[in-house]
Amino acid sequence: MKSRAEQKEKTRRKLIDATLRLSAERGFATLSLREVCKGAGITPAAFYRHFRDMEELGLVLVDEVGLGLRELLRAARRRFQRRGGVARGSVETFIKYVTENPNLFRVLLGERQGGSNSFQKALHAEINRFVEDLTVDLERESRKAKRPLEEAGLAAEAICAVAFTVGAEVLDLPKHRRLDLTERIINEVNMILRGASLGGRRA
Repeated sequence: MKSRAEQKEKTRRKLIDATLRLSAERGFATLSLREVCKGAGITPAAFYRHFRDMEELGLVLVDEVGLGLRELLRAARRRFQRRGGVARGSVETFIKYVTENPNLFRVLLGERQGGSNSFQKALHAEINRFVEDLTVDLERESRKAKRPLEEAGLAAEAICAVAFTVGAEVLDLPKHRRLDLTERIINEVNMILRGASLGGRRA
């Protein structure tokens, strides 16, 4: 027999999973509260026991999508660290995620239409988490390679800015042009890393 708390968490999870599924198909901005409830198999009245409104549910979605992408990129960096090409592997993984989950990526970017202040704050928080993860990885790898970076944090911030800004262009590109954009991002990431290296050339 499940406790009331366990049942409440199960229902909340149903709402989140249904919203993830529907957002991946159509985009979060198009969804109504009634559609989400129908997808989760609950009544609209039950929705309000878990979320104040659709915006609050959307903020939870940003966290979910951001966490999923961060875990995917962590795995990619670990995998490619063992055989080199960390920048290429990470960028290719990122672009693959964006192209396979365009509507979820739009959720992460606040639907690319500005969104509310809450959405923008959530987006900035997610990008900061990406920066923090990447900073740790860059510092660790630079120590292993004995090529310290002057500012690993600034390098990570620049890389994430490139990935999210330029990577978002993939959403509007035909398939045959995605490879060129991927190569462009990889080159920009490598330029950032070279510039951040203590051994890099000074301007």
